[in-house]
Amino acid sequence: MDADFQKIVDGIGAMACIVSVEKLDDGNVGKFRIVTGNKAYIETIEHPAPGTEMLTDKFTPNEEYTKYLTRDLNFEDFCYRAAVEKKCLHSYVHPDRLPVWFNMTFLPVEPNIKNLYHCIYIMEMNFQADSSRQSNISGRLAATVLETCIKLRGALDFKKTLNDVIGDIRRMCEAEHCCILTLDEYQKECKVVCESFSAETELLPMKSYLDENFYRIAKSWEATIAGSNCLIAKNEHDMEVVKERNPVWYESLKSAKAHTIVLFPLRFGMKLLGYIWAINFNPEKALEIKEVLEITTFILASELSNHSLLARLKTLSSKDMLTGIMNRNEMNNFVDALCTSSNERNESVGVIFADLNGLKTVNDNEGHVAGDRLIKDAANVLLEIFDEEQIFRAGGDEFSVIVRNMKKEEVAKKIEKIRETAKHYDKVIFALGGWVEEDSRNVRVALHKADELMYEDKQKFYAEHPERKMR
Repeated sequence: MDADFQKIVDGIGAMACIVSVEKLDDGNVGKFRIVTGNKAYIETIEHPAPGTEMLTDKFTPNEEYTKYLTRDLNFEDFCYRAAVEKKCLHSYVHPDRLPVWFNMTFLPVEPNIKNLYHCIYIMEMNFQADSSRQSNISGRLAATVLETCIKLRGALDFKKTLNDVIGDIRRMCEAEHCCILTLDEYQKECKVVCESFSAETELLPMKSYLDENFYRIAKSWEATIAGSNCLIAKNEHDMEVVKERNPVWYESLKSAKAHTIVLFPLRFGMKLLGYIWAINFNPEKALEIKEVLEITTFILASELSNHSLLARLKTLSSKDMLTGIMNRNEMNNFVDALCTSSNERNESVGVIFADLNGLKTVNDNEGHVAGDRLIKDAANVLLEIFDEEQIFRAGGDEFSVIVRNMKKEEVAKKIEKIRETAKHYDKVIFALGGWVEEDSRNVRVALHKADELMYEDKQKFYAEHPERKMR
């Protein structure tokens, strides 16, 4: 019979092998073995391309496939469905363990021999992705992926759109819970980007688990996936593999009442951004879930990376790097927006100018490091009183506070509170001036008036303290 199998694979020009699947009397699955392969397939084991080496470089007929590569639940699932369920399957994937894309076909092969079932596994390896093969999915699944693309690309509110998308994915998976987590390697923490629950679930929100230990669990998922492109544990047999590879996470899943799990990494280029997962999904949809998420995660990772980049660029363009408050560029943008607003509600605007006294003395006597520390302390004083987006570093030691709907009587109270708060910081002494305009479109008038009052306050301070050097 092995000779017949050899004839089959030898008649195929692409890399091909015969896989046997053992089905036990109790209905469980036994061993998966590579019965034989054609010359092209055996060459991939005994004379592999650089970077594609397997666990051994010697092919032996009828050995378990795990002699050659780390156990892969997705490979086993496809072999089982082809050999036992007589399905013709195709997949195009990039496993993390190898720097290649696999174009794979699984076809059932007769006859069955006692409790052994067989399929032929045909593969093509490419070092570059072929987008035409990535998009080669059914019309119905393509529509699901396209809908995700359209939602993300047309998003005005990115976070809200992601919540809509994760809800769609959860419903497609028929899962109790779906979630996107990002990993911050610098802060050593995980963040929940979005999540969705079924109406009847008893599962808790992810924030219930995000303690200091959860980052270590999330970091362990890469090893649990074990070089495949995802983890799909659809029954207790598969969950035993999770238990074997990652007992701590397995116990965490069990305690959280998770019986099945889909886990896909979100990668952009070589960078791992995070993961998407589905808990307690419909195992009968495992193939559909895998096919959809293989493409959807590619899109999600790209959008997450772009959004993160834009957020960083906005931070660089709007935040002062020394103090973390808004910079002058953002102040100018805010002022322009107020000046051109329709202001139908006749909204007022209050401005307070705060300028450090004595910075030059600190710089001259203690150095610029001490001067920078003083500027940061000054910003912290204002942050104790105002929201971050209301405070701007207008210049070296000059700060402006712009507050919508501030009343005249509030200005004096806020100025007094600034003076009192500054007493808790070493050497922080402000020259202060404030003004309110009843029409926020006149914010530049308020800025000018507040600046004039601040300058008067500064002159008064140096008149009382001549030993301090003015700038």
